[in-house]
Amino acid sequence: MTFISRFNPPPRAADNALWFLFQGRELLTKNQNEHYSVLRSSDLEAFHLAPEQGQYVGSLDGRQCYAGELPKGAPVSDPLTLQGLRTLFGQVEEDIFWIAGLSSQLVYWNRNHLYCGRCGNPTENKVDERAKSCPECGLVNYPRLSPAIIVAVIKNDQILLAHSQRFPAKFFSVLAGFVEPGETLEECVQREVGEEVGIALKNIRYFGSQPWPFPDSLMIAFTAEYAGGEIEIDPSEIVHAGWFSAESLPPIPPKLSIARQLIDWFSAGMQGWYASPVKPE
Repeated sequence: MTFISRFNPPPRAADNALWFLFQGRELLTKNQNEHYSVLRSSDLEAFHLAPEQGQYVGSLDGRQCYAGELPKGAPVSDPLTLQGLRTLFGQVEEDIFWIAGLSSQLVYWNRNHLYCGRCGNPTENKVDERAKSCPECGLVNYPRLSPAIIVAVIKNDQILLAHSQRFPAKFFSVLAGFVEPGETLEECVQREVGEEVGIALKNIRYFGSQPWPFPDSLMIAFTAEYAGGEIEIDPSEIVHAGWFSAESLPPIPPKLSIARQLIDWFSAGMQGWYASPVKPE
C-alpha cells in the first residue's frame, strides 16, 4: 500500500473515504467477527455520525483519508467500538495502524490549538500548509513533534534493559528520554543514560527512527557501547535495571515499537554492528 500525506482536501469526501475518528484517545472502529476496520464515509451516514474538527490526512492507494473527533459523550454501540491504538496493533493492517497514529497526532494538535496561545482568539487553518494561524496577532502553530532518543547499550554480549516507573506492564525495555533545548541527540543519549542508570557510553551510532503517536513523539534510536561505571538507578524513573544476554531476556515490549526492533537486533547478533569487539573493562 502507498500512503501520500496531504493537507488540502478534495471538494468532497468520496463514499469509500476512510475516517479515523477519535473520542478522547480512542479510535472508533467497526468490529465484524473480531475483525476491526476504520469507518468509511458511507458508514457515517449509516450510523448517523457527525464528526467534529475534520481534517484531510492524505490518500491510501487513492482512497481519501480523514481524521476527526466524535463529540464527547456521544454513544457508541455494536458493531462500533472504541479501541486504544496500542490494542489495535496486529488487529488492523499495518498501514492503517500508522495512518491512525498520524491522525491521532493531528487530532490532538488541532484540539490543543483551537485558540491562540498568545492572544486567545480563535485560530484558522492555513490554506498553503498544515498549520493554524491567528488572524488577530499572526501567530502560527505547526503540528507538534516531541523528539526523544532511545538507545540500546551493549556491554560484551549483554544489553542494558530497565523496567520504568511509567510502564503499564511488567516488561523491560531499552532506555529513552526527551531531547532538551540546546543539546544534540548524542548529548541527550549520554545525559539520559547517565541520569537514569549512572553509566558512561562510547561509540554512539544512529539506528533508525519511528513516529510514536502517544501523543506526539518522534523516537530516534541509537546503539552505544558501555564505557564505564556501575548501574545506579534513579528511583523516580527506574524500578530495576540490569544487563541481560540474548538467552535470558526478561519480558520485552511487543513488536509495535522501535524499542523492540533494537532488542531484536541485539538478539539476532547485532547485525551491522561494525565497531571493534567490546573488550571487558
